[in-house]
Amino acid sequence: MEQQLTFQQQIPIKKQTDVFIAGGGPSGVAAAVAAARNGASVYLIESGGCFGGLGTAGMVPCYMQFTDGIHFLAGGIGKEVSYRLQQLSDKDPDADANAIQTEVLKRVYDKIMTEAGVDFRFFSSLIGVIKKGGKAIDAAVVSSKSGLYAVKAKVYIDCTGDGDLSVMAGADFSLGDENGACMPSTLCSLWAGLDWASIHKPDQAKYLEQAFLDQVFTVEDRHLTGLSHSGKSFGGGNIGHAYDVDGTDEADLTRAMVEQRQRLTEFEYYYRNYIPGCEDAEIVGTGSILGVRESRRITCDYTLNIDDYLKRAAFEDEIGRYAYPVDIHPKTADKAAYEAFEKEYRETYKYRTGESYGIPYRSLVVKEFDNLLVAGRCLGVDQKVQASIRTMPGCYITGQAAGVAAALAALNDTGTREIDIRDLQRRLKNLGGYLPNYQD
Repeated sequence: MEQQLTFQQQIPIKKQTDVFIAGGGPSGVAAAVAAARNGASVYLIESGGCFGGLGTAGMVPCYMQFTDGIHFLAGGIGKEVSYRLQQLSDKDPDADANAIQTEVLKRVYDKIMTEAGVDFRFFSSLIGVIKKGGKAIDAAVVSSKSGLYAVKAKVYIDCTGDGDLSVMAGADFSLGDENGACMPSTLCSLWAGLDWASIHKPDQAKYLEQAFLDQVFTVEDRHLTGLSHSGKSFGGGNIGHAYDVDGTDEADLTRAMVEQRQRLTEFEYYYRNYIPGCEDAEIVGTGSILGVRESRRITCDYTLNIDDYLKRAAFEDEIGRYAYPVDIHPKTADKAAYEAFEKEYRETYKYRTGESYGIPYRSLVVKEFDNLLVAGRCLGVDQKVQASIRTMPGCYITGQAAGVAAALAALNDTGTREIDIRDLQRRLKNLGGYLPNYQD
């Protein structure tokens, strides 16, 4: 048994606000801006030095789909961020349409947050929660460079990606498959020296198999997403997998970061020596955080599930719709696991143009709590739906809804279940949200 001690300290209540948000990734930004634009005071903390999470600090090179092929599903704040990014990015006309230029996206987030009047702090981490009674949070405890302090709010939104705020408050959650195993993570990277005019989509399987025969790689990982065309001579790499990683365990995260930084040199050799147009390729940076695809799923009033996905479900309390396929990366690097993944992804989970599934507000309302909402990767879904909705456009959709709902609850002094759903949907539609099943 581990030794234990008691730590006690008097701390100041530094802030009182309508809405408190933990996490400044895409869901946190969308929630903060949406709440502020609906009249609520907002205080957001982010443990890093920028907004955007995996799209900035994590160097994920491009967005997954915003649309169903016809409709812009992440309408509202997601569309606004995407438009500003495209307007400010200095890209080749042939660059990937949804490519991310990390530094530009950081500035876009800074601007949209300051324009909305959101009060926020970087380098500030949530370390505890104080409850009042059994169903409400009274205060969040924050660790910052200036010391520990508390924030009191009417409504709290968990946008941590891992469900940290909810779990600290005592919420139930699920993690991984029936054995607790999660899909692998990736350390994304930035590459320079790419001759995009000479780079064509190679026969990846052929080149990779030859590299395996040549013993280039220590792990025979066939799931190679490749390089994204981001700028004139640079691109982003969503390359390599760290297996057996629990994104809520700092020991696993530490091991994966060290391991992946070393393994990326193997991919650098591979691109230089096997792929035409990459002879001068070099890695110029890696993410400061690991690209964790799967983490806790917080138990909410409703669990959005694979049956809902397969039947393209609609809900009376729908706050948005999304369409990215169920994308569960193979948990091992063997060839059979990769081929099974490819087959399932292509034949079972791919939607046709114009198809999407609904997201109910109930999947944002944390079970057994009156003033706690969740958005982004850790909302109330099963493992397979999490593999779809975890992407950045999905985070914009749920974050935006959580922000508006929190503002309604805070300004009307009600619990998160007592808000007027029709009013929520109307406000989301006014922001630009895609709600085809809502009619005035």
